[in-house]
Amino acid sequence: MLAALLYGQEDLRLEQVTDPTPQAGEVVIQVEAATTCGTDLKVWRRGGHAKMLTPPTLFGHEGAGRIVAVGNGVTNWRVGDRVVANNSAPCMKCFFCQRQEYSLCPHLTWNNGTFAEYMKIPAPIVQHNLLPVPDHLPFALAAMTEPLACVLHGVARAGVKPQDRVVVLGDGAIGLMFVAVLSKNTEVILWGGNNQRLEIGEKLGAAKTFNYHQVADIPHTVKELTDGWGADIVIEATGVPSVWETAIACGRPGATINLFGGCPKDTTITVNTEQLHYSELTLKGVFHNTPKYVKAALSLIASGTIPFDLLISEQRPLHELEQVFMDMKARQVIKVAMYN
Repeated sequence: MLAALLYGQEDLRLEQVTDPTPQAGEVVIQVEAATTCGTDLKVWRRGGHAKMLTPPTLFGHEGAGRIVAVGNGVTNWRVGDRVVANNSAPCMKCFFCQRQEYSLCPHLTWNNGTFAEYMKIPAPIVQHNLLPVPDHLPFALAAMTEPLACVLHGVARAGVKPQDRVVVLGDGAIGLMFVAVLSKNTEVILWGGNNQRLEIGEKLGAAKTFNYHQVADIPHTVKELTDGWGADIVIEATGVPSVWETAIACGRPGATINLFGGCPKDTTITVNTEQLHYSELTLKGVFHNTPKYVKAALSLIASGTIPFDLLISEQRPLHELEQVFMDMKARQVIKVAMYN
């Protein structure tokens, strides 16, 4: 089959590899749609990921399709079923899983390889994080279950209340998903660097949008918009250390700062200890998702209450994948649905 393999920094190759065969407890799906992701872009640019993968490896982690083969012991799935698989599953046995802190499981089973004709789903994911896709739902939308699950986990960890004023820093797919989910119940101010993406943020419910290229002092402007105090909740969705510091500066006394965007390995930030202490700030790192939010994400997408299709800039064939990543790097597209 044709598949994309990541060999290193901006080294992505389409190659013919052996078709996958399911072992006990596994299934193989024919990938009908695989969506690109900001995490994929970061991994491609950096040449690896601290948790998810080590090159050379099959690449891509958002995908949906149809089951074409099932392994021994799989009784609740059939060939032909429309499914979406999360890119991980917790072990359900460790210290963290026993406390339902599934995203912290040190034994997460990771799976990559959605940018391919076929994809094997490991047994733990089949057991805990493989879901049926409703007949009415396009595969490209179903493929976005994983990032939305991460966002729903992030919203829950931030403890957002209806009266809160929320600042989202970042107009990528994740930042826009935060806007879409939060704007149903709260006032959301979106910051980004692309006017077209900011317009999409407005369509998804942002009360106000700002292009940071046109504003000299982001925290000052946030305070002006919030009676001089700052935001109740700040969500950082870029993965840039300097923006983490900006996020902290945008919070009011008592604010929660959700440091959601994953920064490059071994990077650091500077925190003003006086501000942290006397303003009683909560700085919260949030990572990945849990089975609860995977189910909730697919349900939300299938409900059609939020136009997540606004995030899919294009649909492109798999052989154009390298060009798609160049377009993502140039911020010309948000998400692209790849098909075979």
